[in-house]
Formats: sequence, structure tokens, C-alpha cells
Amino acid sequence: MSPAYRRSVGRNQGLKHMLSTNPFEDDKLREECGIFGVWGAESATAVVALGLHALQHRGQEAAGITSWDGTRFHSHRAMGHVAGNFDRDEIIRGLPGYVACGHVRYSTTGETSLRNVQPLFADLASGGFAVAHNGNISNAMTVKRELVRKGAIFQSTSDTEVIIHLVATSTYRTLLDRFIDALKQLEGAYALICMTPEGMLACRDPLGIRPLVMGRLGDAIVFASETVALDIVGATFEREVEPGEIVIVTEQGVRSISPLPQTHPRPCIFEHIYFARPDSITNGSSIYSVRKAIGAELALENPVAADLVIPVPDSGTPAAIGYAQQSGIPFELGIIRSHYVGRTFIQPTDNIRHLGVKLKHNANRALIEGKSIILIDDSIVRGTTSLKIVQMMRDAGAREVHMRIASPPTRHSCFYGVDTPERSKLLASRMDVEEMRQFIQADSLAFLSIDGLYRALGEDSRHPDKPQYCDACFTGDYPTTLTDHEELEASDLMMLGDRKPA
Repeated sequence: MSPAYRRSVGRNQGLKHMLSTNPFEDDKLREECGIFGVWGAESATAVVALGLHALQHRGQEAAGITSWDGTRFHSHRAMGHVAGNFDRDEIIRGLPGYVACGHVRYSTTGETSLRNVQPLFADLASGGFAVAHNGNISNAMTVKRELVRKGAIFQSTSDTEVIIHLVATSTYRTLLDRFIDALKQLEGAYALICMTPEGMLACRDPLGIRPLVMGRLGDAIVFASETVALDIVGATFEREVEPGEIVIVTEQGVRSISPLPQTHPRPCIFEHIYFARPDSITNGSSIYSVRKAIGAELALENPVAADLVIPVPDSGTPAAIGYAQQSGIPFELGIIRSHYVGRTFIQPTDNIRHLGVKLKHNANRALIEGKSIILIDDSIVRGTTSLKIVQMMRDAGAREVHMRIASPPTRHSCFYGVDTPERSKLLASRMDVEEMRQFIQADSLAFLSIDGLYRALGEDSRHPDKPQYCDACFTGDYPTTLTDHEELEASDLMMLGDRKPA
């Protein structure tokens, strides 16, 4: 989320912290959303609901489904999880048709409210148009300002709505050409599934930053953010939607075009580290196998003598297995996670908030007491989580607590659909590793190198002239222009320049 968007939703932040949450997972980078679409399936909405269940980890704030029955569009959007909103027969029956698309959301742009829940839908001159979007349009504010100047009226605060307005106002004749015209005006990251009376469109940005795959379910065509969603509905994986490609599905069949400028792909590297489910395949690689390889590289780069290797559940588990296998140090579950606590609960006082940590995670004292342990986590963002975990281990009697992080230090904000704190709040942006170690109160702290991460992904190392992934959160090497962010920074500098000493 850009700082400007973050400011626009500042009023909601206090409430979001009051209704907080898993004390470990709150200190994570969060993917914006997951998308799923199907064309040509009986009870398409039921298939989409199942697919969204498999993608729930990509967004737990809200969910929505839009269907097309050949005559009309039908939509249902709701705050909360897929379960509870799309597991009732009356909801599924109210979304008839053989075409449907859906979305699970964790907001990175726009306020937390029903009007921002996707798929977004509008009646255009050519008919209904629904869009489900994973990513972040990094020039959305600039485009929106120009559209509003020309008379556009926005119904949401989501960056996704600019796509609808660009399609609606394009002067090209066909809907497909208007859609392409809209895409050519966008910067940033997007994986899109769009529905029109003419057919379904699925596409990725030219860099392929956000993922999108295609599969088949009998005669039906399925699109999803991850392969695990294909598995859940019984679809077979066909291929990834290529960067810059638009796949068009109509009654006449499936065809593909690549109308956007071709460039070297830069898929998000954090999909491999944290975002994707371990049972997914991304960029041709098993996420689980890559995370184990990351752990093995971490052990080679940053060995330490200890009694046990312990994952921070659940995201640190595959890397911890890899670390343990490479180092020969036993792997154990030293932190036990409860899966029966809701993500959100009221925390009215600091005391209750502190006790809330143990509702979700608790130390396995009998295992830990008197031991030297290595904690494996996927990342450090603000550092508050790592501090709590280290303290939990010490309270359980650990003799030494060594922290190993299965990624490089996160020093830069993401502007491509990941909810990253402002850079000043990223611990690694203002501290070196030793200062970070002191902050989290560990006996030692080490991170995987950027080259080690690339080796785990099957590359010799990162090539500065042509990096294979978007790794801007680690390196600051942003693969696109950031119009909104750069404009805001220039504005802030001008404001600072206008300030005069009293």
C-alpha cells in the first residue's frame, strides 16, 4: 500500500488494532488477495466457493463471488471468511450460472468496507463487467485524479476500480480492445479475472509479478491464483498464464493474445518464501521443496551449535525441516499452535492482549527447558513478533535462543499488492543485524543472503543486470515506475522545504 493510500485509511487503523488478532501473524507481510474463476461448469458458483476456500490464506478480510447465467449477473459480497458466507445453499442458489469468478481480500489499498469487496461490478455500454484483481496499481491515484477531472464518479476507494473506468471511457470499438487500452495505462502488478456477457478474460501484468494459473475441470476452464485451488476442485493444471498474456474464453473456445510490451518476467519472490501454500506449484517449482531448500541454504550460511531446531508455526516449518536435515540438529515442535481460535477477538486491555498470545501459540516447555534452540521464521518485519517469540522461549526455560530467518532482511516497502509497513517501521530499514539481535533479545540472529535465496530457487545467484524475480522488498530494485509514490515523496519534500524555523 502506498503511503497515500495508508493515510487515507488511517481512521480505520485504530479499530483494526483493537480487533486484533493472531499476535504472530500480525507481524507478517500480507498478500492482498486470491482470485478464482470458472467458465463452463455446472453450478459454477459452488466450484468458485471451493476454490476460494483453498485460497483463504491469501485474504481473510472479505470474500465475494459474481456469476453470469447467460442473461444476468448475480453478486454476493461479504466481510469475513468464505466459510460462513458461501457455505449456505441459499447463497449458492442465488448465484446461478455456468460462469463465475470470486475473490478473497486482505486490503492493501482502500478502506475496510463492503464497497471495496471484490469482484467489482459495473454496467457498461457493452453490458455488465466484473473484475477480480490481485495486485496493486502503482499509478492508480494519478489515473483516478484524471478520470474524476473528466467526470468519472467512483463508488469505492479501491485501486481496482480505475480498471473499470478506463474500460468504460476508452474510445476503441470492441470490448477487448477497450480492455487492452485500459491495461496499457496501468503501472504496477495485476492478475485479473474479468467477466463480460461475451466471455471471461484472464491476464497478468507484463512482469508477471502476481501469479495466475489455468486448469481444466472436465470441459470447463478454471483460473486461480495458485495450483492448490485447482487441486481442491478436482481440476487439472494446464499452465501458468504468461506475463503480459490475455486468455479469452468464450462459447467459441479458448484463445490467447499478448498485446502488452514484452519484458523480462519478475514474479514476486515472496510467493516462494511465505505467501503461497506449501502444496502449491509456482513458477514450475514445489513451494514446499523450495522452502526446504531455503532452510538448507540457511544452515550452510549460518550454522550454530544447538540442541533443537524449532519452527515458528506454521510458515517457518518447511524451512526448519530443511535446516534440521542439512545441519543434523533434531527438528522438534517447540511451539504448539491452536487451530481453534478465531483470527479476531476483542482485546480491551494490555493484560488481555498479552494473554492473547497464548491463545494461539504456546511453548512446549517439557521439550525446551534447559535446551539451546534455533528458531526458524520466514521473515522479520517490525520485529515485535520475534521479540515475543524469543521471550516465550526464555520463559519456557530455554538456555539459549538463536534466531535464523529464511529470507534476507526486509528493508523496503512493497507497492505491488503486499501490505508492507511504511519503510520507517521495517526493523531492517533502520537497524543493522546486531542492533536487530539486541532488539529481539536473541543470543544470535542471522538472515539468508540474497544469493542464498536464489540458489534455493535453482539459480546460481542473483544477476544484477537481469534479476529473475521481483525482490524489491529486500534490494530496493523496483521493476516498474512508482508514479503515485514518487509524486507523494516529491510533495512531502516540498512541504518540508516550506517549513521555516520559528
